Amino acid sequence: MAKYEKLIPRFLEYVTTETRSDENATTSPSTQTQVVFLHKLMDDLKEIGLSDVKYNESNGYVTALLPSNIDKKVPTMGFLSHVDTADFNAKGVNPQIVENYDGESIIKLDDAGKFVLDPKEFPNMKNYKGQTLITTDGSTLLGSDDKSGVAEIMTAMDFLVQHPEIKHGDIKIGFGPDEEIGTGADHFDAKDFATDFAYTMDGGPIGQLEYETFNAAAMKVDIQGKNVHPSEAKDIMINALQVAVDFQNALPSDEVPEKTDGRQGFYHLLSLEGTVDEAHMAYIIRDFERDGLEERKVFAAKVADQMNAKYGEGRVVATIKDQYYNMAEVLKDHMDVVDLAKDAMEAVDIKPLIEPVRGGTDGSKISFMGIPTPNIFAGAENMHGRYEFVSIETMEKAVDTMLKMNDLNVERN
Repeated sequence: MAKYEKLIPRFLEYVTTETRSDENATTSPSTQTQVVFLHKLMDDLKEIGLSDVKYNESNGYVTALLPSNIDKKVPTMGFLSHVDTADFNAKGVNPQIVENYDGESIIKLDDAGKFVLDPKEFPNMKNYKGQTLITTDGSTLLGSDDKSGVAEIMTAMDFLVQHPEIKHGDIKIGFGPDEEIGTGADHFDAKDFATDFAYTMDGGPIGQLEYETFNAAAMKVDIQGKNVHPSEAKDIMINALQVAVDFQNALPSDEVPEKTDGRQGFYHLLSLEGTVDEAHMAYIIRDFERDGLEERKVFAAKVADQMNAKYGEGRVVATIKDQYYNMAEVLKDHMDVVDLAKDAMEAVDIKPLIEPVRGGTDGSKISFMGIPTPNIFAGAENMHGRYEFVSIETMEKAVDTMLKMNDLNVERN
């Protein structure tokens, strides 16, 4: 029998609901499927007995309160997860359950065996010997990022409601949209959420505890070419696609995601589309140091200037916009919040894996709004694609960790 009876049924129900976000949308949430799912979560929160359940029309967040059941005042703690899934097929998610995985065998995702989880390619699979895994069928992502977090938070709150003998202060819950496209937390209402600190349940493997993220910027490069007949092109044609290639080649070739790790930053070309007449490129720029991000932005702008000097002013327009900053700038002054999670993990026999996030979380923005918000593991592995999987045992340990964090919050205050 499962440790938490409703955890996996909830998760399986949640992942089969399509909630992919859309970076080209102008609404928040960016897709109606997220709105429908968020309202479904409202029903679930009410069903387990939480109070003040509401949907914020201005930012797409569902929030709720588990009221304190003790006389003394303890800091209000929050838990947050996002409901959207990444830019990969998310329709018709068909979860597969692999029991007692031996840590070695290849797992065929589809019947034909075109897509497989091979420990030689994904050595992280060896960490799950003897555990029960939930995978995709090879045609979609799974959505464990971050519906694992949603199911875990829901289960932890349900457990506390069902066990009133467990003492707790006020605990706030938030489920939000559009994390995957980097806009979900832009309009988060920190004043309304009103917690002393919070945690995003949005990390990967067991023990992951993150309080340092990239500094991030997005860059769009628009190139106007000059198209004439190829027979008359000499010294007249400006091929926008070739200019785009030249722009990319002018950036440091080793400073890309596939050639960096640890604390190294990068330029990442996300898309290139166009014709001889015009082309459009989208990048993300990342660095752990704020000064490093600024240096990268300046370098990219200089490349655009060099192209304009060569081809004519205004041919290349680089528009750069900051997205979020390293939350360590805030959390360095609130390490007690990090220590609470660390100590809770150790108390439930988890070795904390404290490392910088080579990415960002909603907590990156929320921390700068006045609520220190580290990130905790939720279990997803191989996120954002058909090879995504999650361990049931890891999800259970995430619930254990939240419950122990509550215990320590009460004991220490």
